[in-house]
Amino acid sequence: MELTMNTRSDPADTRNPAHGLNPLDIDALVEARHPDPFSMLGMHQTELGHVVRVFLPGASAVNIVDAASGEHLGSLARIRDAGLFAGFVERPAAYRLQIDWHGTPQETHDTYSFGPVLSDEWLTRLSQADPYAVLECLGSRPVTHGNVAGARFAVWAPNARRVSVVGDFNTWDGRRHPMRLRHNAGVWELFVPGIGAGTRYKYEIVTREGVTLPLKADPCAMQSEKPPSTASVVADADAIDHYAWTDADWMATRAGKQTAQSPLTIYEAHAESWLRVPEDGNRGMNWHELAERLIPYAKGMGFTHLEFMPIAEHPFGGSWGYQPLGQFAPSARFGTPEQFAEFVNRAHEAGLGVIIDWVPAHFPNDAHGLVQFDGTPLYEHADPREGYHQDWNTMIYNLGRNEVSAFLIASGLAWLKRYHVDGLRVDAVASMLYRDYSRKTGEWVPNVHGGRENLESIAFLKRLNHEVRHIPGAITIAEESTAWPGVTASVESGGLGFDFKWNMGWMHDTLHYMEEDPVYRQYHHHLYTFGMVYAYSERFVLPLSHDEVVHGKGSLIGKMPGDRWQKFASLRAYFGFMWTHPGKKLLFMGGEFGQFAEFNHDESPHWHLLDDSLHGGLQKAVRDLNLLYTSEPALHKLDSDARGFEWIVGDDNANSVYAYRRTDAEGRELVVVCNMTPVPRLAYRIGMPRGGRWSEVFNSDASIYGGSNMGNGGVIHTDDYPSHGRGQSAALTLPPLATIVLRAD
Repeated sequence: MELTMNTRSDPADTRNPAHGLNPLDIDALVEARHPDPFSMLGMHQTELGHVVRVFLPGASAVNIVDAASGEHLGSLARIRDAGLFAGFVERPAAYRLQIDWHGTPQETHDTYSFGPVLSDEWLTRLSQADPYAVLECLGSRPVTHGNVAGARFAVWAPNARRVSVVGDFNTWDGRRHPMRLRHNAGVWELFVPGIGAGTRYKYEIVTREGVTLPLKADPCAMQSEKPPSTASVVADADAIDHYAWTDADWMATRAGKQTAQSPLTIYEAHAESWLRVPEDGNRGMNWHELAERLIPYAKGMGFTHLEFMPIAEHPFGGSWGYQPLGQFAPSARFGTPEQFAEFVNRAHEAGLGVIIDWVPAHFPNDAHGLVQFDGTPLYEHADPREGYHQDWNTMIYNLGRNEVSAFLIASGLAWLKRYHVDGLRVDAVASMLYRDYSRKTGEWVPNVHGGRENLESIAFLKRLNHEVRHIPGAITIAEESTAWPGVTASVESGGLGFDFKWNMGWMHDTLHYMEEDPVYRQYHHHLYTFGMVYAYSERFVLPLSHDEVVHGKGSLIGKMPGDRWQKFASLRAYFGFMWTHPGKKLLFMGGEFGQFAEFNHDESPHWHLLDDSLHGGLQKAVRDLNLLYTSEPALHKLDSDARGFEWIVGDDNANSVYAYRRTDAEGRELVVVCNMTPVPRLAYRIGMPRGGRWSEVFNSDASIYGGSNMGNGGVIHTDDYPSHGRGQSAALTLPPLATIVLRAD
């Protein structure tokens, strides 16, 4: 459509087009420091008639036309060379602007002709720190306002003097779209007509001292640019909120699949490097490609869940996602938010749960992020003894500020509700619980009672878990490395309310044991048994995570002593112990086939090693352990109940042998025996829980796994010979460096 620009004023109209503006207002508008641009711009009634004022730097002429009919209503005169136009119109009406950008025409609605976009009710809920109001109101989304399509923007910045939304639609000029401040909530809002999903934007914020900050990304954006670019993107919120999910069966039944009585075996992956594409610059896969490869792999390996290291948008890939800034945005490294929803949907269709690592403890200090967001320490504490994390050079969230707490809880709810994520593994909980975490005397601030407990973080975690309880079947898992009591106790009983906790003590003790040369393991026998002393104090996940294979710690297989055969035998035996020990299971990618290299986020796991029989055999052993664990109620049903475990042999340190009984208390029984030396034990007698025939259902020394194939021929029969306080016993062949599992027939 070709527009004709009329730059002439009506010669009979002698009214001053700047009527109603004093020089101070004009200066403030053109310098983008007016406290209320809506009071000056747009259409206003004056004693001389209706006037329209617009600020369009770079425009050469502006006409006003009726939005419905296209009828010419008036022409605006330039009253300041910087781009301020004003003029009278023939009558009040919904209007559009016809703009001449020096030969390039544009017709659009006027942002400043629209009323507020957030209702008083929602503002009240925001002021009361309601996380559901954060989800509904803050950030950006395409909307129709006053029957006009556009995008709504809203951001919390209570201490700013001015906030403008900038983007490609206004040449990133902060003078063009200053926002409206809703004082009672400290929220700035704006409706920009004519733009929609895919629009790049940021916020230009001027502090109360008048300093213009570096452009800020939207803390609540649902989508971001692909790093290293840092702009926020208006997401297709309708497509996300109304995604055509086909996982109804999974969602209806997942509550029963994620309990303390259910088998949970979790495959932890770094999405960007799980399988890179060397033919295309070694890039990481997108969500569609991961769905095609990762889902069937994890399912075929017998895992029940995938757990991703953080996938929220983060600027530095080397942080592996643990320094996120886009707490509501799936990283653009892998595609769009809708494509992430598709991945979760396909995982659920395949019968796999999806857990994500979520980081509410701290955030990076990148200038475009949350740090000093409105010129004040808004999201972080002002005192560096509380607000700066010296270990990670990051900022610590001020969880005592209700709006910050609501912001983070809204983020957690968004992943669970928008994307059907099944669980949040909450990172660095220990650093949140203690005010003196990794700090020396004098470097931390006590709580109001003079103690070291972080009362604000405790309240936040309880509130988070209380809210998650309202999402059917969703779970939370704490990465908590101390002896804090009641991590998985209910909020009502005074606990933090998590469903599960990583058992870091078990992991450290048992890995320490495995690192010992077998000849010395007899002196560290307790490291394998001590975990049972506190096994039922919480509901535990046994984690062999990425943390154990980075920063010079070596790989799992690299921790094993001895020659190459002994290394693999030891790791197979260790996995056998882990998978039969009370507690849910987690294994980081690469560990399942014994990668020798540490985790490197710039490379894929060394998949080519599977051509080697020992690596391939270890992978088969993990698969079979998963299948055994999920199919045998005795191995999972009483994971958090003392009735499910009993030592048979726990004190044979001289031979480094362990034997124990697992049961579901309903008649199903297994006996597990571990020989943690390379010396075969022949006719090793142990007491059996019942007499009769027992099947050898797993032997980590089987030849298919790369072992020596020593064992009990698949079946044993007990003898009427008392041993270990039991009337029946069996003389077993214990293979070297091996775990065997026997099932009562």
